[in-house]
Formats: sequence, C-alpha cells, structure tokens
Amino acid sequence: MEASSLTSPSRSLLSKPSSSRFLSHSIHPKSVSFSKSWENRINLLSVKVMAISQNGTEPIVPVDDSINPRVKSVKPSKTMAITDHATALVQAGVPVIRLAAGEPDFDTPAVIAEAGINAIREGHTRYTPNTGTMELRKAICHKLKEENGLDYAPDQIMVSNGAKQCILQAVLAVCSPGDEVLIPAPFWVSYPEMARLAEAEPVILPTDISDNFLLKPELLASKINEKSRLLILCSPSNPTGSVYPKELLEQIADIVRKHPRLLVLSDEIYEHIIYSPAKHASFASLPGMYDRTLTVNGFSKAFAMTGWRLGYLACPKHFLSACAKIQSQNTSGASSISQKAGLAALNLGYAGGEAVATMVKAFRERRDFLVKSFRELPGVKIAEPQGAFYLFIDFSSHYGSEVEGFGIIKDSESLCRFFLDKAQVALVPGDAFGDDRCIRISYAASLTTLEAAMNKIKEAMALLKPPVAV
Repeated sequence: MEASSLTSPSRSLLSKPSSSRFLSHSIHPKSVSFSKSWENRINLLSVKVMAISQNGTEPIVPVDDSINPRVKSVKPSKTMAITDHATALVQAGVPVIRLAAGEPDFDTPAVIAEAGINAIREGHTRYTPNTGTMELRKAICHKLKEENGLDYAPDQIMVSNGAKQCILQAVLAVCSPGDEVLIPAPFWVSYPEMARLAEAEPVILPTDISDNFLLKPELLASKINEKSRLLILCSPSNPTGSVYPKELLEQIADIVRKHPRLLVLSDEIYEHIIYSPAKHASFASLPGMYDRTLTVNGFSKAFAMTGWRLGYLACPKHFLSACAKIQSQNTSGASSISQKAGLAALNLGYAGGEAVATMVKAFRERRDFLVKSFRELPGVKIAEPQGAFYLFIDFSSHYGSEVEGFGIIKDSESLCRFFLDKAQVALVPGDAFGDDRCIRISYAASLTTLEAAMNKIKEAMALLKPPVAV
C-alpha cells in the first residue's frame, strides 16, 4: 500500500523519512464482533503498518493511544476553561475583568496563614494518617456538634485534599454501574461528571428562577425508582446562591425516608457564607437522615483557603471506611501543613468568628450592588441569592439578538463570548450548570471591580439589536 492511500490518522502516525518502505498491511477480520467502547481502538489498530527503518531491521507499529471510555465521557470543567482563558488574555495585556472563578478575593486570615508557616518551621512536614490528624478530626467533630447539631466520632471523619475530592470519593464509594444520581439543576459543574466516572447515570431535576432555583419535592418523588442511589444537595448553592429552608429540607427528607436504598450527599461548603434572615440547616440533622447522609464541608470558601486544598467528609463509619480505602490508594492524607492551618481556622470561633463575618459583610454589600444594578437592565430576571457569592441571571430574553461585528446571541455560551469580546468581562455560561437560560457571575471581587464590570456590561448590552420576531 502506498503512503498516500492511508487514512489521515494512520498517515500522522507514519511520518517517517522518505527512505522508509511500507511492506504490508492487514485488515482485522470483519466477522469479529466488538463492543462499542472498543470502536476507536479497533479503528486505530485495524491497519497494521510495517515499515523498514534505514538500517533495515526496526519494525514500526502504531501506538495504541486510545483513552478509557469512562474518562472520554467526562466533560472538561467550563469554569476552569474560562478562568484559564481569561487569565491568558490578562497575561497577553488584555484588561479582562475576571468574574468566573469561585474563589474569594480575600487573603487567608493571618492567624491561619501563620499556623501554616509555623507548621513548616516546627517540622510538621511528614505524612499524616490517611484520614487526617487526630487533632483536626476532633476539632471537626466539635464544630459539627456545636454548629450543626451533629454527633460524630473521629473515625467518622475523613480529611481530604479539598471538598471536591471528598465528593468524588463518596460517589465512587456508594454508586455502582447503572445506578442513578439525582441532581437538581442548576448544579455545580462537577456533579454529573463524577457520577459518570462511577459509571452511574446523572438524572437532572430542573428548577426554576421563580422558585429561587429550589427543588420541588413532588418532582423529586416522581423521579425516584429502584435505580436511584444518591441525591446530591448543595446549600447554599453554587451556582445560584439559593439556600434550602429547613421546612423544605424536611419535605425532601420525608420523600427520601420512603426509599431505603437512596442516600443523600449534602454539600455544605458555602455554609458560613449566608445572608440573614436565611439560616443553614444540615441535612443529616433531620429525623432519620443521619444514617443515610454523607456531609461534605471544607475550608476553601469561608476561610479563603482555596489553595490550601483542605476539605472533609462526615458520615456513618461503613461509608467512611469505603471512602478512606479509595483515598489510601489515591492521594493518601491531606497536606500536614494545611491541616495545621485548618485547625487554626476552626479555632477562630463559632462560624469562623470575626474574620469570616467581615468577609460575609463584604460579600453582602457586593451582592446588593449587583442585584440592584441588574434589576435596572431590561429583560433580565434575577433571584436574589441568600448565600455563597454568585448571581445566576436569566438573560434568555436577549437570545436571538444580533450584534454588529459579532453575530447572533444564540445561547448562554455565545452571550458569555460576547461579554468577553465586547466588555472584557469573563463570566460562565449557564449551560455548564444545566440551565442555558442563565449566566453565572461571581462577586468574589472588590466592589470597585464590580462597578467597573457593571459599567462595561451595560455598555455592551447597548449594542444588542432586539431579536426579530418570526
């Protein structure tokens, strides 16, 4: 076979000096049946090309560069992609205002940072137990008892490299292939992908802005079946900032209680970033929910410790042991230095004390400014967030609008590209969170920065030509 007759993928694998001679090829028998998951691998290997190198002895066989189908099914994080793109633009000299990342703009409180520095100076730089140091796990138990009304022993606590690792390990530990994971939308971008990594099926439960993006119990009840294994709740919510009132959680618990196989993962990472009169309630504290709830929390958001990578899981010992087994073969224990810093964070007092209260006050001022500003824009719907530091805003009435030199705004992704192009403001499209009507804005930035971003967004929106009715 001549080189010119090979398919493009094969040709790219055979970029050899012109002196090489192709001797033979063989096609895999068509009579053999293969599963769909192997299709790409077979396509790659179906043509076996043998070449002779210049010394006349070395055979060259194409490398099997196929990827595990389970990994191929996972979508990359859009929040990370947009954040990286915006950062690259800034480094190239483009004055982009970055409101995409879910990261507080505050420095880690000094007392926490100093505890980390002291940990290094005092030689706390070795491996810790897989599930975390005993002193930190005891402190977490005390926190959960005092602030959440939950009784856990240290052997029911696992410290990990961030809350994200806790969630993934929990999903892998309790879900089997073919199980269903119930996820209210809008959702944090990683939940469905984590379900897919466990070979479970994400089942999306849509909510509406008119209901403050809160799950309706009747919808949940209608979606539960014998395959339902895990319900994921996030309150306060990323991306909406919604907070589930205790009364609604009790209604959800009444439904969950009827299904012995159904577990609940309660993501409470934004617990302390909450705006009065809203109050946080831990799902595991509700009657009958302790034995079936895996509670995830951490230090990244409330204590501005995103780079320290420290989170924790609290749950019944049977589930904890399974998660710990995964961690022991994955990363082992979290950073010894970060754990010392985490201990200092928990010693700041109830709900993080004055350090956290100061940050929450600033977040609330920013939220109030943005809510007022966006409500002044025509055709924009907004539900006032009660926690976290995000706005999830419905811009769908502007879909179909045309912009000279840009094109048509078709969906949340093209709207975010428009704002990045014309306003130099980086936002995240709502389709990444399961609701294409909206975009997410992080107000983890100074009020001055948000004021500048708002002015740029208003100027950009003035360029929109209203959609033409068909």
